[in-house]
Amino acid sequence: MTNTLLKLYDVASARNTILKRQDAGEVSLPPAIQASLAKLFGEGTTPVQAVSRILAEVRQDGDTALHRWSAALDGVDPQSFRVPAEELQSALTQLDPTLRQALETSIDRVRRFYRHQPLTSWITQELGGTLGQIIRPIRRVGLYIPAGTAPLPSTLIMSAVPAQVAGVAEITLVSPPQRSSGKVAAVILATAALLGISEVYTLGGAQAIAALAYGTPTIPAVDKIFGPGNLFVTLAKRQVYGAVGIDSLAGPTETLVVADDTARPEWVAADLMAQAEHDVIASAILLTPSRRLAEAVQVEVARQVENLSRAEIITTSLASRGGAVLTADLNEAITLANAYAPEHLCLCVADPWRWMERVTAAGGIFLGEHSFEVLGDYIAGPSHVMPTGGSARFASPLNLWDFVRVISLVALDPLTTAQVAPDAAVIAHAEGLDGHAAAAEKRVA
Repeated sequence: MTNTLLKLYDVASARNTILKRQDAGEVSLPPAIQASLAKLFGEGTTPVQAVSRILAEVRQDGDTALHRWSAALDGVDPQSFRVPAEELQSALTQLDPTLRQALETSIDRVRRFYRHQPLTSWITQELGGTLGQIIRPIRRVGLYIPAGTAPLPSTLIMSAVPAQVAGVAEITLVSPPQRSSGKVAAVILATAALLGISEVYTLGGAQAIAALAYGTPTIPAVDKIFGPGNLFVTLAKRQVYGAVGIDSLAGPTETLVVADDTARPEWVAADLMAQAEHDVIASAILLTPSRRLAEAVQVEVARQVENLSRAEIITTSLASRGGAVLTADLNEAITLANAYAPEHLCLCVADPWRWMERVTAAGGIFLGEHSFEVLGDYIAGPSHVMPTGGSARFASPLNLWDFVRVISLVALDPLTTAQVAPDAAVIAHAEGLDGHAAAAEKRVA
């Protein structure tokens, strides 16, 4: 393995390559997926068309369609999609004690973090009578927990705990079956048991999103769907939006590290590869004004990757979506970071708090080398479900507000009504809505 695994870019080249955002329509499907689409849906079928068909069939045929598509796509057709309570408890009983302790620590830290987020109803009499807003939790939410190349109990924790703190009464979980067993990964089941989630279904892909959105005779519909997934899950969420709420449209995960000469090359390299091992389309990018650091990180990447089990994924990811960008100074690095709006922004610099003040767009900021992004993935406190694809310019990490609704209260007193109704009538007449105007005018006649 050469030390050029992590390519060096100047700023101009990086803007046109690794720092250039890809439109969803530009993402090409691997040949194997294209062939599978053609076999199942017919030659020339696009992913959007395939997902539309699955959604329509589940909406019309319910459980029958779920069984049909689960068998075709996952190779599993369980008698019942619902995971029995005893299976959840069995998974928890058999969980390695060290892993159980780590998961419990994660749950505790995330719960304590979100208990600090204010969710407050309020009223005021300043505008006459009583006006205000009340906060109500969403009644029923669905969590999609992926389990493709690796089951993700951390994503279950980072999604379920904020929902619980927000007061959501009903949480249902769907997760695709493992090819080896035909069942949901045991660690996902055990984590669900730790969280007190009892409604779990062995179901994945677009068909799972359809079941959550529309409901079937055995799977009640939810009010909002949360959780990342592959292209087909994302397309399904896009298409069911409106019939049901969704959290976001998750894209490939990404980390952007801003570092100076004080950073440790071996740590920076480890952090970049931790991100790259997620997926071959994950992005792991270093921005630094230090050529010495960049070259040292190159060497460390080449040295460390040899010892990692997902080396092939890492090398593919770094080759296509990663790299080190040499900037003029840290000012330029932060400017590039704000334009890129990364999911994770790591400030491995001498004075991270100073540079944090200049950050305007990021899902999460990790200050200093001891606050590395992997801790955010598992145990720091805030949810690791963060905006991707540049959406950090306008979106936020998953938080309590995603699981509640704000309801406006209007209780004006007669005097205030008499004072403001004429103005309401004037505006209504200007809009050509005479019925609106009449309803206001009758109050002051």
